Amino acid sequence: MAGHSKWANIKRKKEKTDAQKAKAFTKITREIIVATKAGGGDPDTNFQLRLAIQNAKEVNMPNDNINRAIKRGLGSSDADQYEEIIYEGYGSAGVAFLVQTLSDNRNRTASEMRYIFSRNNGNLGETGCVAWLFELKGVITLLKENVKLNEEALFELALEAGAEDLRVETDYYEIITGSADLEAVRNHLDGKVQIEGAELAYIPNNTIEVSGEDAENLVKLADALEEHDDVQNVYANFELAEEN
Repeated sequence: MAGHSKWANIKRKKEKTDAQKAKAFTKITREIIVATKAGGGDPDTNFQLRLAIQNAKEVNMPNDNINRAIKRGLGSSDADQYEEIIYEGYGSAGVAFLVQTLSDNRNRTASEMRYIFSRNNGNLGETGCVAWLFELKGVITLLKENVKLNEEALFELALEAGAEDLRVETDYYEIITGSADLEAVRNHLDGKVQIEGAELAYIPNNTIEVSGEDAENLVKLADALEEHDDVQNVYANFELAEEN
C-alpha cells in the first residue's frame, strides 16, 4: 500500500505545480464518454459516471463541459469509440507497472507504450505478466488539514462505514475499501468528513523500495507514461527511499 500512497502523493504534487488543466479535461472527458456509453447518461444509476463527474469537479471542469461529454457518450459518433486497454510492463529494479488507457487506436497506443517503456529502461510485457501483483480497490482521500477527528476516531468511522483499512500519510489519509464497496463507504462518510477524492485504483500487494539511479529511472518512466494522451492512470509497486 505504501507504494501506491507515495506514488499518489507524487502525482498529486505534480498536478498542483504543472497546471495542465487542458490535458486533465481531455482525460476526464474521455472517462465520462466511456462511462456514459457503458451505463447511460444518468449519474444516479451509473456509478462509473458518478465517479467521472466527481473527478471532473475536483479539477474544476465547468458543468457545460461535463454535459457536453455526456451528450457525446449518448451519441453514436465514430470519433468517440474509445476502448479501455491495460498495458503491463516492468521498469528498473524489476518494478511492475499497470497502465490504464482509453484509446481510439489500439495499434498506435501499443506501439507508443512499447516505445515509452524501452526508452526509459523498461519493457512492455504480455497481458497478465504483472496484473497478479495488484488488486483493484476503492480509495477515498482526505486531506489531514480538513479532518477534525483524531486518527483513532477516523479509523472507527471508516470501519463503521464498511472500509477495510485506513492509511496514514504525511498530509493526507487514504481510506481503503473493496472495489464494490467504494460508493457505499463514500456515501456513509459524506457529510461526516470532507472528502478530497474517491476512485477505483490498482493497489500493489507488496512494494519494492528503490533509490538512486533506479528511483530516477522509475519516476521518469512514470512521468512519461502519465504525459501520454491516451493514459488515464499509472500504477506501480515501487516505494521511494527517504533520501529521494
